[in-house]
Amino acid sequence: MTHLQTGLSPETIEKARLELNENPDVLHQDIQQVRDMIITRPDIGFLRTDDAFILRFLRARKFHQTDAFRLLAQYFQYRQLNLDMFKNFKADDPGIKRALIDGFPGVLEKRDHYGRKILLLFAANWDQSRNSFTDILRAILLSLEVLIEDQELQINGFILIVDWSNFSFKQASKLTPSILKLAIEGLQDSFPARFGGVHFVNQPWYIHALYTLIKPFLKDKTRKRIFLHGNNLNSLHQLIHPECLPSEFGGMLPPYDMGTWARTLLGPDYSDENEYTHTSYNAMHVKHSSSNLERGCSPKHMTRSQSVVEPGMLKHEELGESENTQLLLALD
Repeated sequence: MTHLQTGLSPETIEKARLELNENPDVLHQDIQQVRDMIITRPDIGFLRTDDAFILRFLRARKFHQTDAFRLLAQYFQYRQLNLDMFKNFKADDPGIKRALIDGFPGVLEKRDHYGRKILLLFAANWDQSRNSFTDILRAILLSLEVLIEDQELQINGFILIVDWSNFSFKQASKLTPSILKLAIEGLQDSFPARFGGVHFVNQPWYIHALYTLIKPFLKDKTRKRIFLHGNNLNSLHQLIHPECLPSEFGGMLPPYDMGTWARTLLGPDYSDENEYTHTSYNAMHVKHSSSNLERGCSPKHMTRSQSVVEPGMLKHEELGESENTQLLLALD
């Protein structure tokens, strides 16, 4: 076993060998092959190229060196093209802090039966006068940066559950193609994580329409890992065991405490939004370049619904006829 695998359990090392083609005997050679490709992209500032960093990209692409390098290049290119997103990219940035406090994302302490970390998004918590979509995306990316430091998670990966209970038609109208594309590029195309599944629960009809809209931007492998459960939690439990889930998802764990992950990153005084000094993570992987950051979402503070929505409870609320028509045309 190489020092790069220090801390991994024997079971995880074997899993990496079988599923990811990870061979400790040639690990350094694999990493160097990726590093040698950097010269082919002088347009990109590769601000981190150490062995441990490159290794996570190899694991994300099952040790196919060319694919791993492409992902590495896209990781830094995404940061160059969206420079404003990564300015002050740390937990005490006001926008990121608000999103974390509001539960974007939630992160369960207990992993699933495959050792994957479970991330939660309660969509109705998005108060658009308080949190921009971009800040929520920044908080998710920052959280993944922290989590991916864990080698076990580099190998086992993540799953994401999105609960759309009480997510209004008006909120959905703010999910424009441009910001959805920004999220897909940041998560699917530019981050070295293995996503084992994205699970939608309690989604209304207009979320199905949005999903149809973004499908062309999704890779085939990603599409196959998106599951639309609706109100059928039994189908969710077939893929994620109830003992791994909080009660909101029909699981055996207590209701999710929205402050759990925020406290991890922000410290015990995470609720003090007026003054904050503690920073547990500070990302530096940014090169100065022009920014095409999507702007235009405005920040709001909502409270998560404590109950699972029943069929028929979701309404097309607070939108005039012209706004309904406009969104329908956009989603057509």
